[in-house]
Amino acid sequence: MAETRAKKHDLIEGRAALLVIDIQKSTFAPLSNDERAIAHMPGYADRMARTKVVIDKAREVGLPVIFVQEIHRSDLVDMGRETDGDEQIHCLENNPLTDLAVDELGIRPDDYRIQKRRYSAFYGTDLEILLRGLKVNTLILTGGLTDVCVHYTFVDGHQGDYFCRVIEDCVAGSSLEAHQASLKAMEYLQHGAIRSIDAVLSAMEAHAQRHA
Repeated sequence: MAETRAKKHDLIEGRAALLVIDIQKSTFAPLSNDERAIAHMPGYADRMARTKVVIDKAREVGLPVIFVQEIHRSDLVDMGRETDGDEQIHCLENNPLTDLAVDELGIRPDDYRIQKRRYSAFYGTDLEILLRGLKVNTLILTGGLTDVCVHYTFVDGHQGDYFCRVIEDCVAGSSLEAHQASLKAMEYLQHGAIRSIDAVLSAMEAHAQRHA
């Protein structure tokens, strides 16, 4: 006998936070895929830059913004298995391109920042403690890569019982095929997870009005 499906949830359930994943200086550096440690799909930088619109709206309506930065020690002691696949050595602490894209995104000194050594923003970080302190129920994800750090952060958020939303216009993958496959996989876990930037901006505004 078929199970009864759970009810459809709102885009924002409870209190939300915007999680900006790995939009770093390297994102906007004029490098070809041959020069990058990790390949980027076409239009990658444009999609990342679009996140600033969402950051500005989140600030306007009072939602916390959390910037996540992948960073590894220069002696590679914490690189682990990350170079066993397609990726080369990346995000070293002594490389200025590892810095967050402060100017491009308008990051402020008092913004929340999470540094991570693995793909998921939850793994080995204090993100869970921060989210509990902020009393967050819904995570709105932007950044890259769709098929790596966004996907694995989404999965850990899902398994932690957060409502997870991904702004399709503001994420990008290592390839278009990988990007689309990951969006489909995340939508499988939570129906309604993949949303447009316009839908998210409207939901933020509506949420602010309801709680004014």
